[in-house]
Amino acid sequence: MKIGILQTGLVPEELAGKHGQYDSIFARMLAGHGFEFENFAVVNNVFPKDIHVCDGWLITGSRHGAYEPHPWIPPLEQFIRDAYAAGIPIVGICFGHQIMAQALGGKVEKFGGGWGVGPNSYVTKDGRKLALHAMHQDQVVEVPPDASVTATSDFCKNAALAYKGNAISYQAHPEYTPEFMRDLIEIRKGTVLPEEQANMALEAIEGNLDSPAIAGEIAEFFKRAERKAA
Repeated sequence: MKIGILQTGLVPEELAGKHGQYDSIFARMLAGHGFEFENFAVVNNVFPKDIHVCDGWLITGSRHGAYEPHPWIPPLEQFIRDAYAAGIPIVGICFGHQIMAQALGGKVEKFGGGWGVGPNSYVTKDGRKLALHAMHQDQVVEVPPDASVTATSDFCKNAALAYKGNAISYQAHPEYTPEFMRDLIEIRKGTVLPEEQANMALEAIEGNLDSPAIAGEIAEFFKRAERKAA
């Protein structure tokens, strides 16, 4: 199965040499499941020629807001709507979670309560408790008509969504390793992130948390779609 990565942001230059760009970070997260990957830097207006170039789509995180007036956002939203209507499996992470919701009838806003940074605790619809790395201020504040909430937290009410069509999304970052999370917080500390909050998040980071479980969920979602299409 070929997964197309729709890259909506860039790993900061000072981290890219050590950690790679988002396409390689997601490829590592989903390694061992037999997928192949192709990257499309939509943030630089590089789009697939059509929705059928790949068997499934994964939309990455970004420092940009889904509501910002970037020229690549409207065509990305249309791509999402077209792929969703065609039943092609789509997964969104952080910004991907937000842009999917916005494209499919929901609403995204900058959260007035500040940032969610570092390990965050979530509760799933079936009562599981999860700890995952987070790095966001924007949130989905209105859920699309086709979606239901599958995980929530005290900080983020609509932390994961499942759609009636072939799509799921997560606000947290299962692709972030503890090392990447630490390095990202360090370069944003005292500028984008309040220093005190950044330091508290750094102290709380330990291990991969429940990221492998979510990576497994994402892999199974794609494999299930592939089995149905066979």
